[in-house]
Amino acid sequence: MKNIMTAIQQRDGVALQRMAGSVDQANPAAISEQAIKLFNELFRQLTAAFPAAMANIKSQEDLNELRRQWVLAFSENGINNVFQVNAGMAIARKQESPYLPSPGQFIAWCKQGALKAAGLPDEDELYVMTMTYSRRRGGYVSAEAYPWTSSAAYWMVTNLCDHMRHENWSEAQLRKGCGTELKLMAKRIESGEKIPAPVARIPQMSVKSAMSKGDGLRKCAELREKLGLKKANP
Repeated sequence: MKNIMTAIQQRDGVALQRMAGSVDQANPAAISEQAIKLFNELFRQLTAAFPAAMANIKSQEDLNELRRQWVLAFSENGINNVFQVNAGMAIARKQESPYLPSPGQFIAWCKQGALKAAGLPDEDELYVMTMTYSRRRGGYVSAEAYPWTSSAAYWMVTNLCDHMRHENWSEAQLRKGCGTELKLMAKRIESGEKIPAPVARIPQMSVKSAMSKGDGLRKCAELREKLGLKKANP
């Protein structure tokens, strides 16, 4: 056991992989080296945050199985960077229980924490934001004039509202869309992209809401005026 703990503390992925032996003999490719490294770093932090973490670990085989389950859970649920792990640990350290959380519980903390760390709401919060904006948008000159909590909120909510209006989304479709928008925005932020500030957008139109030629020309004129563009020469 001492050798195992030493390997973990030193983040020796090769040694741990050798000790675990049959982590996933049926499908070795399912376990990435990145997932193993993440487990090594995570386990070091977890054993410090949860004093009773080793209570049920009686042998090397127990530790091997624990490691196998956590690494598989990481691989299967898209936990693949230290940013996510650290976000999960920020929530884990607030827990009162001294016992190790399940892989599923920790993965939920990782996803929740990653969104918060990036300044994003969770799915329920985004749904409420979208419904609130949908009710109140008539009181503002434009979407850009609405008091958004962040640039990311503007782009996500207005995209969702476009789908609601033009595709007649149900509540279930909207909630699913919230999850999709959050994942896309989280990826953009994690990649280092700077989310642009709210800007006037050309509205999307479905076939059902197609404008007449005259209405279209008037709408173009309104957009030109809003954007400060010169009138095109005839």
